[in-house]
Amino acid sequence: MTIIVKVTSGSNKKSASAFYTGGAQFSGTQNGFAIAGDYLSAASFLGITGAIAFTGYDGLLYSIGFLVAWLVALLLVAEPLRNTGKYTMADVLSFRMENKPVRLAAAISTLVISFFYLLAQMAGAGGLVSLLLGLNGDLPQNIVIVIVGALMVAYVLVGGMKGTTWVQMIKAVLLVAGAGIMTVWVLAQFGFNLSNVMDAALVKNKDAGAGLVPSFAQGAKYKDPLAFLSLATAIVLGTAGLPHVLMRFYTVPTAKEARKSVSWAIGLIGSFYLFTLVLGYGAAALVGNKTINGLPGKANAAAPALAFFLPGQGTPGSIFLAVISGVAFATILAVVAGLTIAASASFSHDIYNSVMRNGKADPADEVRVARMTVLVIGALAIFGGIFAKSMNIAFLVALAFAVAASANLPSILFSLYWKRFNTRGSIWSIYGGLIISLVLIIFSPAVSTPIGSKTKLASAMFPDASFAWFPWDNPALISVPLSFLLAYLGTVSTGKKDSDYPLKQAEMEVRSMTGAGAEGAIAH
Repeated sequence: MTIIVKVTSGSNKKSASAFYTGGAQFSGTQNGFAIAGDYLSAASFLGITGAIAFTGYDGLLYSIGFLVAWLVALLLVAEPLRNTGKYTMADVLSFRMENKPVRLAAAISTLVISFFYLLAQMAGAGGLVSLLLGLNGDLPQNIVIVIVGALMVAYVLVGGMKGTTWVQMIKAVLLVAGAGIMTVWVLAQFGFNLSNVMDAALVKNKDAGAGLVPSFAQGAKYKDPLAFLSLATAIVLGTAGLPHVLMRFYTVPTAKEARKSVSWAIGLIGSFYLFTLVLGYGAAALVGNKTINGLPGKANAAAPALAFFLPGQGTPGSIFLAVISGVAFATILAVVAGLTIAASASFSHDIYNSVMRNGKADPADEVRVARMTVLVIGALAIFGGIFAKSMNIAFLVALAFAVAASANLPSILFSLYWKRFNTRGSIWSIYGGLIISLVLIIFSPAVSTPIGSKTKLASAMFPDASFAWFPWDNPALISVPLSFLLAYLGTVSTGKKDSDYPLKQAEMEVRSMTGAGAEGAIAH
């Protein structure tokens, strides 16, 4: 059905505006549903449900953080970003700076963040399809990831942003409705009393090391308050720096519609995240974490396993599992479509057109390069997804949020609100935040077993390796402040006053705050 929607609503393949933004023809309400469909990824449905099932309140942090993050996007970013940009985040960052170096830095950042986010989607897809087909072992799951990845690439190449937006709207309705039905069903099993659900989860998993206790308590996932705060920092600040989310603001015709779309998104996303609390504890209570851990995808299989157990095992459970798995798979397809369009647009529009061709590339050639980029990104995502298939996908997404908050957010905020901010500050902030966050992630327990540890860290991407010296899973508490500091030092260390281009700075200030001139730029 989603492929039919993509084909029938697909845009003119030779129009860059149609491919990247769907012609900026969507209303705020439509875009709000599409944002919810884009944002409520496999990490939201599969990863967060699994995280709550296994870690309780610590897993709930993901739900709360992802929702609160939208307030940052609504109050600081949505309207001025839509007024100032055209297709990509780099349009805003390079508006009053030296064009080529800033665009190149923003494009590299976009590609890296998109890759991290795609890892989570590929891991979720592999685990979901393996669970649905009853496949066990590494080789079958790897084959599934390759096949699913190839299908996703073909899916994205069918149409541009217009088709993707309609699919995301449909997916948002299906996902929120499906999660709502499961939530009511779980509560009905326990007299519509959430406390009874939690009590049952604790009783069923008391000997399984479930960790269903408040943070910092004995057995909790996050015993270190600073590690907990670092994760919260990444989640809350990361949304406003995610390229595929920011790109959605360009699909509406006015700034008013951009604000309206975020308001709708907050309502839909907030409702969904309330459902995940019940679903996570429900999975722990009705299925059991020991059973979930033996399924393909492990914690990521909590939501599908709950769907199978709710109606009773057998034919009814298989039918409901198929329905929920179909919704989850459509979720992955829609999110991957948004991610790949954002990444391909960044390469073709910012690197190929603006840097390599000095902004004079033919629109048809630009779209052709964008489609070729989709193939490369898809191949890298498949390769990375094979290594990340056993990791919780909500956690993987949190790493992408950390990179986005470190590399993009400081430069975005300073570009919009600091008159003196200049090219050097922007470049130092983007490259510095990107390098610092990536280095700390590589040498963190998320990737390998800590140095000196006597036991392998099963949750690490490479548990047999041991080169982790950074103590926290998420680096945001270090990398985000350092990125803001680098932006400031880069700006004040140059001898130039105010902006490199004072007139462009004044134009950007008026345009970002009032929207004057934005409609013409988007239309072209």
